[in-house]
Amino acid sequence: MADDLMEKIVSLCKRRGFVYPSSEIYGGFANVYDFGPLGSLLAKNIRDLWIKKMVQEREDMFLIDGSILMHPKAWEASGHTTAFTDPLIQCPVCKKRFRADKIEGWELKKNNLTGQWEVLKQGSLVCPDCQGNLIPVVKEFNLLMATEVGSVTGEKTKVYLKGESCQNIYLDFLPIRDTMAVKIPFGIAQIGKAFRNEITLGKFLFKVREFEQMDVEYFCAPEESDKFYEEWKKIRFNWYLEEIGLSKERLRWRQHSPEERIFYAKDAWDIEYKFFDEFEELEGVHNRSDYDLKQQGKFSGKTLNYFDPINKKRFIPYIIECSGGLQRSFFALLVESYREEMVKSEKRIVLKIKPVLAPYKTAVFPLVANKQELIEKAKKVFNLLKPEFMTMWDDIGNIGKRYRRQDEIGTPWCVTIDYQTLEDDTVTVRDRDTMKQERVNTKNLIQYIQEKLR
Repeated sequence: MADDLMEKIVSLCKRRGFVYPSSEIYGGFANVYDFGPLGSLLAKNIRDLWIKKMVQEREDMFLIDGSILMHPKAWEASGHTTAFTDPLIQCPVCKKRFRADKIEGWELKKNNLTGQWEVLKQGSLVCPDCQGNLIPVVKEFNLLMATEVGSVTGEKTKVYLKGESCQNIYLDFLPIRDTMAVKIPFGIAQIGKAFRNEITLGKFLFKVREFEQMDVEYFCAPEESDKFYEEWKKIRFNWYLEEIGLSKERLRWRQHSPEERIFYAKDAWDIEYKFFDEFEELEGVHNRSDYDLKQQGKFSGKTLNYFDPINKKRFIPYIIECSGGLQRSFFALLVESYREEMVKSEKRIVLKIKPVLAPYKTAVFPLVANKQELIEKAKKVFNLLKPEFMTMWDDIGNIGKRYRRQDEIGTPWCVTIDYQTLEDDTVTVRDRDTMKQERVNTKNLIQYIQEKLR
């Protein structure tokens, strides 16, 4: 059942232009995907809503757009060059690589300072793919992607693509502190690319090599960190529940165990979503203490602190981090929204996405495609709506097929121009979810849709 639903969503994404395998004309490139025309709009709407809620509607947040490349010392300071590892085990027969901690029976423990993995219990040595015998040796596999800058061979500098997007924020703490006249507590937000050399890939958009993270790093006084941590946990859970529209039954919190939690974190919880049969991480909300600013200050020689003018006290702020994946939110939204319904003995596939997030808000149809007067009037309505909303023109096939096509991509309202429109300037507006139709005068059409979007 779960695999069947996964296949249906993957098929829908490709068939309707949400997601394409990258470089498909060359056979594809494993676990790298492009957002298509529909997917890019849905992703943009998720980003825009996140910025609106996390930055625009708050008084204490600043938005940045950091570069993908940073000074390599930043990754030494953060510990990524040594500790950003997964446990690798290999099959000599099919040459596949696997995460040992994901194979039946294996128990491992990671040293978060060195990145080394200790085998507590050896599990199955049967290759999950070819049933050959695995090599019973666990190696540390660093997830950072390395590249080089410079044009002269022998003089190039080794740098890294961002393993996590939040590092820009720590590096920009000092200039933001000095240029924006900030007062603690305050936050810095960013939606940025991240790259990882994953051992185990798969599950469509859930685990990919290139992805976007939506990060909030909230800086506060150490003694207030517990209070703000609880506040941000509520804010971020409600984001998925109220803004994205995920169901409460499919969302849950999971606290990191002492063994799993990174050594410098005071506390760490994940928001998880039940994608199919299992709960998987959507976002991590962590109290990271003052570790990040201390480390970047130590390696850079700069003092990344804050002076409280009221208490006349200087301190290194604690950081509350909220880090979620755009692709995972996108994927969860599709899983949540996908429906199959029987309408008059025919199956209707519909994406019941919240209208504010839908790629297209409206679609405009002439009732038939061979009547010039209907086409001309429909074009006028289309041009009326286009500056206000993402609007699709559709005149292919009969009206029933057009409705089904728009249902499948989640368009909330379809506007049909018919012969009555030529008489009284009213159009038929059909609701995606209820399939009910309503006559609306064209002069009131923009206001009608705006009120529905609210």
